[in-house]
Amino acid sequence: MTRGIFRHTKWVAAGALAACVAAATPAAAATTPTVSCTSAKAGLADKLKRDITSAVSSRSGTIAVGLYDRTTNTTCTLRSSTAYDSASVVKVTVLATLLWDAKKHNRYLTDRETTLAKAMITKSDNDATSKLWKQLGLTKIKGFLSAAGMTQTKPGANNYWGLTQITVTDEQKLLKLVTAKNSVLSDNSRAYILKLMGQVISSQRWGTPYGAGSNISWHVKNGWLQRSTHGWRVHSVGTFTGGGHDYMITVLTHGNSTMNYGITTIQGVSKVIHKDLAAS
Repeated sequence: MTRGIFRHTKWVAAGALAACVAAATPAAAATTPTVSCTSAKAGLADKLKRDITSAVSSRSGTIAVGLYDRTTNTTCTLRSSTAYDSASVVKVTVLATLLWDAKKHNRYLTDRETTLAKAMITKSDNDATSKLWKQLGLTKIKGFLSAAGMTQTKPGANNYWGLTQITVTDEQKLLKLVTAKNSVLSDNSRAYILKLMGQVISSQRWGTPYGAGSNISWHVKNGWLQRSTHGWRVHSVGTFTGGGHDYMITVLTHGNSTMNYGITTIQGVSKVIHKDLAAS
């Protein structure tokens, strides 16, 4: 699948079409989702809710947000179960599946697999992703999703991995697995995923790291895809440590007029999150 075909495909997946129809119904339009935050730190939830709400209020498109900070037990969500075409954000799931399957078979990654994995994450290489997706197959991908409890994620059919349906809830579940000891991913696997997410090429370091202080270590994976409906999908997932915090952010968007518009939206949300946590 070439980059051009992937980015400019004009047909609409059945799931995306159903979501579009559902969104047009009066019942769906009657209630506007609002930011919800909870925190063990006094005052932090209210501040985050106010600032995230302000950051998204002036932006067009459909925006979903997830924040979890282990240190203050803080969670914020907006449209946490709304499904989006994954674009390249799914590449973290592909890598996690590869490592999960290798662990099951008690083997290391091959040289070919490590080369493809590095290109897939650090450069968002589509050809490398397609090769790993086909190698794994839907059975193994679904097996990992089940093990990870990512019940809202639906893999794209016919090797259209970029049309996998993802939600904030499941992306945050994945980031939690990557950043803390668990029975699904080995410590070595988690370290490897974070290492590659920390080596993303400079032109792709936008999104959730925006506004993080110089004392914060970040790991990021972004995705972007233009289609004939819902305009540009622009997404960013990131994990952050430092300044007395250990947190992860997911921002998913579609209905953007341009890729840069979506990036600006994500960075506006991310900036206030980093600022509020740094001050807490």
